[in-house]
Amino acid sequence: MKSVFSGARRIVVKVGSSLVTNQGQGLDVSAIDRWATQISRLRNSGIEVVLVSSGAVAEGMKRLGWKKRPQAVHDLQAAAAVGQMGLVHVYESCFARYGILTSQVLLTHEDLADRKRYLNARSTLKTLLRLGVVPIINENDTVVTDEIRFGDNDTLGALVTNLIEADLLVILTDQEGLYTADPRKNPDAVLLHHGEAGDASLEAMAGGAGSDIGRGGMLTKILAAKRAARSGAHTVIASGREEEVLTRLSAGEIIGTHLRAKTMALLARKQWLADHLQVRGILTLDEGAAKALRAEGKSLLPIGVTSVSGDFGRGELVRCVDQEGVEVARGFCNYSAAEASRIMRHASGEIESILGYVDEPELIHRDNMVLP
Repeated sequence: MKSVFSGARRIVVKVGSSLVTNQGQGLDVSAIDRWATQISRLRNSGIEVVLVSSGAVAEGMKRLGWKKRPQAVHDLQAAAAVGQMGLVHVYESCFARYGILTSQVLLTHEDLADRKRYLNARSTLKTLLRLGVVPIINENDTVVTDEIRFGDNDTLGALVTNLIEADLLVILTDQEGLYTADPRKNPDAVLLHHGEAGDASLEAMAGGAGSDIGRGGMLTKILAAKRAARSGAHTVIASGREEEVLTRLSAGEIIGTHLRAKTMALLARKQWLADHLQVRGILTLDEGAAKALRAEGKSLLPIGVTSVSGDFGRGELVRCVDQEGVEVARGFCNYSAAEASRIMRHASGEIESILGYVDEPELIHRDNMVLP
């Protein structure tokens, strides 16, 4: 089967903490230099590259003399602030050897949740690429809170892939790729070379976090591939310790796990909606409403809702689930949780008599809704 790298002209490369910091022992300058060398070759062949790099917290821990990743938010933020200095300096120095300018871009989910800031971030990144600059992206750990964090750089890599409409997401890790079982525990585990992004069976194969340096595990990488596929991007999960991994992949070699996107890219506005991570509430639908959303592309009317949970305001993101709790869709609700609770199981024509006004006849209009 052909490599998913074939024909890619714009890619996002995500490098994990254990690779950047040599298993937490400080920045691995030689490894970073090898990636800079490979990325310079990709650029010479006409491929635009955005780099999403972990490592700030791990480098900060090393500089501060901490052996164990802290749990307190302020300690993590302090480590990130200290480590970011060294991380960016090394990247800048390594890329400068090839005459390549780099830029630092720090993001939080809040930057992508607001439509104007989302578009601004996209324009900035595309401008940097047009100018021949390699953006070095990381989550802004120095200011992030649990409410606005991405959670891991695999997810961030997928969101950046969607944001700039990249063709491919390459996730470099300390594992060879996705195995049918955990190879550290099962000697019969087999490396999976090809798969389809979004295949539920892949999630069942993936385990938990594999390193105490980073936050991600194989499951986050599988879910990142699923998210990247929403904009039509393929994903490669491969070992960052593999010799010349990026240049060999670009030459068509099958290294690691290649996950092909089967879905058509979402429209730009719906892609932005899909990239929202913070869901504020849940609407449970009856069988008829679930079918209308799944099969017919209809808007959600209040009569089809059987229960409302969460404390969300008007215009906030909610999940729509069927009676078994399976997600049917998500979208921006035209009414608050309290209002939705009052009008559920009622026809749209009754909204005004119940609330004293009517904003929209639908709880969620289909233009403000995306299916998983």
